[in-house]
Amino acid sequence: MTDDVLSGRSTRAAEALRRFAVRALDLLLPPQCLCCDALVDRPGMLCAACWPQLRFIDRPQCARCGIPFEVDPGDGAICGACAASPPAFGRARAALIYDDGSRPLTLAFKHGDRTDAAPALGRWMARAGRDVLESADLLAPVPLHWTRLFGRRYNQAALLAQSVGRAAGLPVVPDLLVRRRRTPSLGRLGRSARRRLVGGAFAVHAGHASRIRDARIVLVDDVHTTGATVEACTRVLLRGGAAQVDVLTLARTHRPATS
Repeated sequence: MTDDVLSGRSTRAAEALRRFAVRALDLLLPPQCLCCDALVDRPGMLCAACWPQLRFIDRPQCARCGIPFEVDPGDGAICGACAASPPAFGRARAALIYDDGSRPLTLAFKHGDRTDAAPALGRWMARAGRDVLESADLLAPVPLHWTRLFGRRYNQAALLAQSVGRAAGLPVVPDLLVRRRRTPSLGRLGRSARRRLVGGAFAVHAGHASRIRDARIVLVDDVHTTGATVEACTRVLLRGGAAQVDVLTLARTHRPATS
């Protein structure tokens, strides 16, 4: 019997064993909807009730911040907010509008240990950010302070970055940035207060300084709200010598966009 035949049989046996293991696991732990507890056909899916609640972002959108336009103003158009005060980053993209439909999904992933959702969320983000990913050299997540990471046990931005990296075929540097001090929750604060709190909170990891120079970096986070956090990280990376910094998030808050 030739080596090729043996190799082929070994591959088929391994694939059959993998399928058996998946089916056995599904029997023991049936896959659940990414948003709720409803059972679904396979992992990484949404149930029929939750799927229509999500608002995916697509063109037309602001060429800078990625906010969707109600009417198409043409390629390269930017919204009034970006024209009045251009962001530090080059472009920002997000897969979903952050609202009552996507909030349960986002919070379950962020705080509810639904880390099984990361592969599907990463694929959504890769599709939404295809224009920024095609020119990128590497991905870097927004870091958590070590005390918060200890309590949560995982950095949701790092999980998303790893999933996007696999989907897009790009390297991920999980600790490219470090959070030098812990900041309080920014959820209920306005733009100015957020910027004050995150000012000086981030730094480049000393061991990765050379990777930043002339690199085109995509910064990954879970939710884009006022943009204070990603702008603070962007400025640190640009000061470190990055050629370009774009932003990719799972969701973003919505405001009316005018061209």
